[in-house]
Amino acid sequence: MKHIPKLTYPYHLLVVLLFFTQCTERPKAPKDSSSENYSIQYAESFQAPVFSADQRRENIGALSAEIDTIFQKHAREQHFPGYVYGIVVDDSLVFSGAYGVINLDNQVKVDSKSLFKIASMTKSFTAMGIMKLKEEGKLDLHAPAQRYLPELASIEYPSRDATPITIHHLLTMTAGFPEDNPWGDRQLEDSDEEFMDFLNTGISMSTVPGEGYEYSNLGYAMLGNIISRVSGMPYQEYISKNIFQPLGMNDTHWEYEGLPEDKLALGYRWEDEQWKAEPMLHDGAFGAMGGLITSLEDFSKYVSFHLSAWPPSNEAEDGAVKRSSLRQMHKMTEPRLFTDAKDAQGNLCPIMTGYGFGLGIRKDCKGDTRISHSGGLPVYGSEYQFYPEYGVGVISFANRTYSPAGAANNKVISLLLEKANLPKRNLQLSEILQTRKAQVAELIQSWDDALGNEILAENFYLDQSKEHRMKEVNKILGRLGKIQSASDITPFNQLRGTFILDGEKGDAEVFFSLSPEKNPKVQAIYLEVLE
Repeated sequence: MKHIPKLTYPYHLLVVLLFFTQCTERPKAPKDSSSENYSIQYAESFQAPVFSADQRRENIGALSAEIDTIFQKHAREQHFPGYVYGIVVDDSLVFSGAYGVINLDNQVKVDSKSLFKIASMTKSFTAMGIMKLKEEGKLDLHAPAQRYLPELASIEYPSRDATPITIHHLLTMTAGFPEDNPWGDRQLEDSDEEFMDFLNTGISMSTVPGEGYEYSNLGYAMLGNIISRVSGMPYQEYISKNIFQPLGMNDTHWEYEGLPEDKLALGYRWEDEQWKAEPMLHDGAFGAMGGLITSLEDFSKYVSFHLSAWPPSNEAEDGAVKRSSLRQMHKMTEPRLFTDAKDAQGNLCPIMTGYGFGLGIRKDCKGDTRISHSGGLPVYGSEYQFYPEYGVGVISFANRTYSPAGAANNKVISLLLEKANLPKRNLQLSEILQTRKAQVAELIQSWDDALGNEILAENFYLDQSKEHRMKEVNKILGRLGKIQSASDITPFNQLRGTFILDGEKGDAEVFFSLSPEKNPKVQAIYLEVLE
């Protein structure tokens, strides 16, 4: 499955091996007893970070003409027959647009309900299916994949000391298989029998598992097969029932045959300065790596679900999988540093990139995290990216073979960051941090023993005596003059933050952190005069 990177960028139990057919019973893997669900205690007083004075929708709306211009220009320059694009904010598709047609013969125009095959963007659905089975205690991400897919016994590892391939390796594309674009694309239609025959003949590996990232469609085809075996139902049926239905994705499909002609985008190749019809690929055993067909409106619900995982909160769980499972999907593995990367303005801005579970992860020099995936097949090109800190995502689909649909997404995000004044959430103040802030402000002015005994952790005067601390702090206070007020605290997290002491002659920033005790106490205080 063609994946267009942003940068040049597992004892198995004996089972009866039966082929996957509609008329035979699928072999089932054992339930994994190590993946039990446990209840947890939590702080009901916890408040999740929030957007203050949130005007993201309005500001994006004000830029709609510029946004549309970027997408339309990209479609013309790249010779897209049809192109659809949109912007998601939290739980809503707040902007959408379209260019061209889904069918050059009948000239049906593209719209937000048009159906496109989204190729490798399917992979995160497969990963989510694996996470659902993990939540149900039916598999272990770090167990040898051979436990669930016995055919992997035929693999010849590169070295004697190689680690057996795990499901986690398959999810993060670190199983040691070679990069398989564009070979993987042409396997999409393979039957289950053909896939099993392929696995039983053995697989070539480029490196040992866990020693590096290499994009693998094959690994995701294996994950789809594992989902079928562990769940006891066909992969496509499991994903449809456990992900599409809970998310209300009622117009998302696996096979193009039978879909309405006035909605299905046909595909084309741009060649010899003209469009040529491109045969579409049926869904098959490799569908888990790129067989999904959906619309902009339906896919926006999926992006909103991913955004709902951030920030962690006490809200009720009502999605296809737990929010913690989504956040696990968003974690970077095998990070790669690009020191010469530049931002949209051409300024040096090193970035770190890696792969999560069916998702590409990037963090830049400004601390912004982008989660994304592109997709490409003979017939189609697509891409989506979302930014958890901002609660915003951008999506685009095109019906030209291997079209770079997502290049415009980058420009639109840059525009939004520059002109839409997209804010990040403000961390809410915990009760204990608020209480300790007032006590710290009082302590450093009075050094009252009773107060110190109440709020200071045992290390505080052991690390530096009270006399030396008083001497250093009083010297700073002397420069500030009489303290007139203390500002509100800026929290770094639930147990750490800063505030400003306002003096007659100057100000000082006070940083303090609390201990991990049940009743958190002050373990450190630092003052710095603000020039």
